[in-house]
Amino acid sequence: MTGKLKPRITVSNRQRLLRVDLPALGEFAERALTDCLSLTAGESSVLARLSEVNVVLLSDRRMAAIHRRFLNESGPTDVITFQHGEIFVSTETAKRQARRFGTSLDRELRLYIAHGLLHLRGYDDKTPAGAAEMKRVQEALVAKAERAIHR
Repeated sequence: MTGKLKPRITVSNRQRLLRVDLPALGEFAERALTDCLSLTAGESSVLARLSEVNVVLLSDRRMAAIHRRFLNESGPTDVITFQHGEIFVSTETAKRQARRFGTSLDRELRLYIAHGLLHLRGYDDKTPAGAAEMKRVQEALVAKAERAIHR
């Protein structure tokens, strides 16, 4: 990333149902952004051209409204990424998935943030092969950022 400033990343909490450690998620997002920018970019990568990335934590109700409005799909989903730099994350869906997979809410939220960043970097999960590759890179990205934070 020579000669280009890294986008600024913010994490904001727009839901009141679940307690989240916003400073820790912000620290993770900052590290994950740096690591994501070092990955080989896909053809549709916009991440390095953005000046700002906004991660917004939402309730299922608000996520379902965005899901319906922009993707014409009913119900909430885990994460929706817009190419202009917004990553919407449902905390309630993350909580359900954490229970399902035997992990923590924080871990699920970190996975969703990484997932959104990878979409901005040009990764796509529309095909089984793309989804498998994205999952592999996502897990590696989260693990690397977590290691850097816990040093």
